[in-house]
This record gives sequence, structure tokens and C-alpha cells, in this order.
Amino acid sequence: MAAQKAQRSHTLLLWLPAVVMAVVALSDVLTVPGLGFLPLASLGPAFAGLVGGWRRTAWFGLAALLLCVVLGLYDGLFQERRGFMAMVSVVGVTCAGIAAAVMRGRQEAELASVRSIAEVAQRVLLRPVPLTAGPLQAAVSYTSAVAEARIGGDLYEVVSSPHGVRMIVGDVQGKGLAAVETAAVVLGAFREAAHDEPDLVGLGERLERSLARVLEGEKFVTAVLAEVGTRHEVLFLNYGHPPPMVVREDGTAHFPQPPAYAPPLGLGLHSEGGPKPFSVGFAPGEQLLLYTDGVSEARDRHGDFYPLGERAVLLKDADAQGALDTLREDLVRHTSGPPHDDAAMLLLRYHGHTAGESGGDL
Repeated sequence: MAAQKAQRSHTLLLWLPAVVMAVVALSDVLTVPGLGFLPLASLGPAFAGLVGGWRRTAWFGLAALLLCVVLGLYDGLFQERRGFMAMVSVVGVTCAGIAAAVMRGRQEAELASVRSIAEVAQRVLLRPVPLTAGPLQAAVSYTSAVAEARIGGDLYEVVSSPHGVRMIVGDVQGKGLAAVETAAVVLGAFREAAHDEPDLVGLGERLERSLARVLEGEKFVTAVLAEVGTRHEVLFLNYGHPPPMVVREDGTAHFPQPPAYAPPLGLGLHSEGGPKPFSVGFAPGEQLLLYTDGVSEARDRHGDFYPLGERAVLLKDADAQGALDTLREDLVRHTSGPPHDDAAMLLLRYHGHTAGESGGDL
């Protein structure tokens, strides 16, 4: 819908200079000569400068100048100063429009370059998750709350390690480039430690130490770590993050809670004790959804939260990415507009181990 509106606006701006000049010419012909319509011909190149390059503005300026000559001769205005003043105004507006078009072109080129760099940064920071990892099929959805942005403070990753398939979904406090920088630190530390640390607690401690070196003040990151090994279960470590949703084979949804909530990453390094890992049954045919609070705390126009548990039935598509896209579209309809917070979702489906796969080779 937004794209259609933008296209209609662009089309209107393309035709507006010609329409304005036609109206000026028609008004001048149908009215008494000398009413002063001639200077309005400069509106043509003025509107032409809003879209397109400087050549487009120059062509409309030339057309407006010719229109002034024709109408000036028709009205007999060149016998006095008004005809020449109208031509001067057209030339002046055209020159200003050309200068503005050149500057806008340079700015658009710079913006395109920045966007290109941002897309590369996105692929490095939030690279696509593997379609399959061990016994799991994965799909991801990310929506940034910042207009025109593709990355933000939410993060996700899936790593197949010698200790199992390990996942993280997190939410960095704050917005903007500072949040993106913190997300990069967490993801970099997770990708390395997921292969090295033999257990999930050690992995969490590595993330804590990495963040302690870069975070200032009371900045923090909520996150949930998950691990799927050879058993039909998933192991969780929750750092103040919304509980994951496990969807059973019959479609019922459960939100497993930790035995005790731990402080977010960045706040718990010096606290007594760390988060306690806990496991939940996770068998072939079942699904696991890790998400950020941009999903669970999304509100509709009446202020009601998104009923994620009730929407678990939307994850029935045979294709994991298709199912997650359906859920995301339903979330957008619920909020009836752009999101107020970043929203990340990581969907994992248990399809069983492949033939010849051992527990240590995930």
C-alpha cells in the first residue's frame, strides 16, 4: 500500500510541470491580455526540479521560455517591460532549479553509497541463518523500527557446533548505531564461543566478559541461549528475555519459564550466581520460536498485546520460512502500522537426525 502511494505521488510530480504550464497558457488565452499570467510559466521548471535530473529541469525551463515568448507576442507585452521581466523570472527559476537538481543528485549518490555499505554490514552482522542445522530446519524474520533501516538492536544466530546446534536471540537496550555496535559484539563473541565452550553456561559467561569490555554505564542486552543436542530436548539459558514458545505437534503452544530469572547480559557479571540452565522436551514434529519483545509487546490500536500463543496455529505451513512470513504478516496487521520496536523471530523445526549423523557432529 505504501509503495503504491509513493508510485502515485511520483507519477503526479512527473506530470505536474507540463500540467501547470498548460493551465497557464490556457488561462492566458481565455482571459483578457495583460492579467499577469505570464510569470506563472516559471512554475514549470520549478516543479520539474522536484524529480529527475538537471537536464529535465533545463528542458522544462526552455519550454517555459518559449511559452513566454509566444504568449508575450500574443498579448503584446514586449512593447513594455512586463514581457521581458517574465522571461527573466523563468530564466532565474530554471537556473535555481538546475542547481538544486545537481545538488540533489549528488546527495542521492552519496545516500546510495551509504545504503550499499549498510547492506554489506547487514550481511556481515545478521547473515542468513542456515536452512538446516543438524536435526533442525531454521527460518528468520527481522523488522527494524527505524525507517529505511534493515538492522537495529535485535540479534539472532544459529551455529552448528561440536556440542550441538546452538542459537541466540537477543535485544540490545537502546536504538541507533550504538545498539548495532553492541549487537555486533554479542554476535561475534557468540559465533566464536559456540564452538569452543563445552556447555551453555560457559558460553553465557564468555558473552558476559565480552560485553563487560565494551558496555558503559547501565547498558545491557536481554538474550536467550538455546542448544539442541542428541536428546529430544532443548536446553535454555535465559538472560531476562521473553520466554521462548514451543509448539507441540498437536499445535498447542507452551512458554517454558526459567527456574529463576537472571539479569540481562552486561548486568550480571558481578552478581551472585548466574542463570540456571533448564531443559524442555523437544521432539521431531515440534517447533521452537525465539523472539524479541517487539513481537510479544506489539500493541494494536486498543492497546492490546499481540496474542502470540493464540497465533501458533499460523505456523502450519510446510515451509518454515513461509510459516514465519505468515506470522509476521499477522503481526503487522495487529499493529496496523509501522512497528514501534525492532521485532526479530527465529523459528526452528525439529525434523530428526540425518542418516549416519552422530551426536558430536552437529
